[in-house]
Amino acid sequence: MKEAAKKEVQRIPPKAADLSEWYTQVCLQAQLADYAPVRGCIVMRPYAYAIWELITAEFDRRFKATGHQNAYFPLLIPESLLVREAEHVEGFAPEVAWVTEGGGERLTERLAIRPTSEAVIGMMYAKWIQSHRDLPVLINQWANVVRWEKATRPFLRTLEFLWQEGHTAHATREEAAAEVQQMLEIYREVAEDVLALPVISGRKSENEKFAGALSTYAIEALMPDGKALQAGTSHELGQNFARAYDITFTDVDEQTKHVWTTSWGVSWRILGGLIMAHGDDNGLVLPPAIAPHQVVVVPIPRKGADDVLPAARALADELRGSARVHLDDRAEQTAPWKFNEWELRGVPVRVELGKRDVDAQVVTIARRDTLSRETVPRAEAGARITALLAEIQAGLLARARADRDARTIVARDHASFLAALRAQQGFVVAPWCEDAACELEIKAQTGAVTRVIKGGAESGASCAFCGKPAKVTAYFARSY
Repeated sequence: MKEAAKKEVQRIPPKAADLSEWYTQVCLQAQLADYAPVRGCIVMRPYAYAIWELITAEFDRRFKATGHQNAYFPLLIPESLLVREAEHVEGFAPEVAWVTEGGGERLTERLAIRPTSEAVIGMMYAKWIQSHRDLPVLINQWANVVRWEKATRPFLRTLEFLWQEGHTAHATREEAAAEVQQMLEIYREVAEDVLALPVISGRKSENEKFAGALSTYAIEALMPDGKALQAGTSHELGQNFARAYDITFTDVDEQTKHVWTTSWGVSWRILGGLIMAHGDDNGLVLPPAIAPHQVVVVPIPRKGADDVLPAARALADELRGSARVHLDDRAEQTAPWKFNEWELRGVPVRVELGKRDVDAQVVTIARRDTLSRETVPRAEAGARITALLAEIQAGLLARARADRDARTIVARDHASFLAALRAQQGFVVAPWCEDAACELEIKAQTGAVTRVIKGGAESGASCAFCGKPAKVTAYFARSY
């Protein structure tokens, strides 16, 4: 069994040599996911679900602190309801899965398996909202959705995936716009402060915005292969959906008006970004904030010595007061086998305790991010591990941010702009005319599009691609 386990680890290719295969093998061998019997679907294994629960808890706490409540809406949406917002339907049409038969009978109306829930939630809001006193409505849903994707990869793009989708209704556009920015900031905060995943936030172009929205804002992370990962979106929907689903209210001036709505969402794609951004040739590397086991204690017993395991249990119990701790006391596996397994699964800190350590009243601490080891007095172990966890969390963010910044290129002229995009090393920041046709031509020539728009262009700047007067500064990249 030991030799087989070592071979499992060795099958992970070097990350730099084949990122795609490295990613797939880490997902499979770190016991994050497995393939389901339906093409494009995965089983989320307990270890990954534990990570997901920690991530969702961070989001959920912030949602509730800003006045949002959780609810749940149906998975199936009648076709007649979905088609009311034409631009929205057109944007999702290629990805919608339909139910046409139930209970052995052909349905009189097709039912869409939700690709997103604006339609059904809009209909319910039309029933619930009558007066300005009913506003704002601040609801979030934790759910699954289905989008019939052609090319799939665990967590990054699957037919069925888990996410949250917030849907709010407001009396004024100003309130709705403030909501959009508030949720975007929550997404940025969790990505950076919890997942140690640096992101760029900004507005999406007209070509890239959510179907049916007035404007879309997003957070974008940079992956090791130079592609961008859209990690969260926040949409200002205006009154488009309110008109489509007749969501009106009587205002303080006794006039009947349409509400202003928003939607915003993060999926388990952000978990895929976490895996890809931090992992190394040994496997997964987890930021302590979302590691199911922040510390694993590995006793190394010696034949004839009966004091190692009790000492390890006492240490684990002590550390549980300040960290999520797992005691690996499996007798059937050797210590080196366990070391390899916990490195593969990304546990931030490993504590080794053998007979000599017990006798000398010390412990050996190995950190996953740098693979370095140190020996500390047993009495100082708790304080040192607490400090290490904070150091690892901050260090992962700093390392990822430095990597992103080193691979972010500023281009102001046509030649350098095209060269940088074709090299696909990272973000390319450039002045842009904000013309939809220009963006389509950029995509045709390089495969890249705008990821986010970050404010206006410098005075007198020209579009780096077409040469027309630039209106904005944009981040460009290929994407997942």
